[in-house]
Amino acid sequence: MKAASKSLISADGVDIQFLVDAVDTDGQATAFVTTVAPGGNTLPPHSHDWDETMYVTSGSLTFVIDGETRVVAAGEAVFIARGQVHKYDNLGSESSSMLIVSTPGLNHESYFSQVADVLTASSGPERDEAVRAIMDEYGVVPASA
Repeated sequence: MKAASKSLISADGVDIQFLVDAVDTDGQATAFVTTVAPGGNTLPPHSHDWDETMYVTSGSLTFVIDGETRVVAAGEAVFIARGQVHKYDNLGSESSSMLIVSTPGLNHESYFSQVADVLTASSGPERDEAVRAIMDEYGVVPASA
């Protein structure tokens, strides 16, 4: 079995460490740890055609799933079904981490790496447009305003 590159992707207060990628699982799942600093720049509300299970390992994160807000603390999990509009933020004063498992497994490492490159290299409306173009390329659909 080929191991994921396990590269650390960092930008704007968010670190992503891949544990298992789609190659490791023959496309069945992708698993990674995301650490969000207080006020870290997370994705805008969005949906996609894969499922995600998010298990908070430290701190707490505020999730909005289909318009319902829920604070998820360490030791708790949420399931995001395909097509559900969702977002999470760290509104606390300490970093928070979670394990995310996506099914089926996808090329998330490339996606997050491209987003991180844009976030660290640009700002303003051009940055938002570039992030949305990457989201489109990978099937991540921004929620309607």
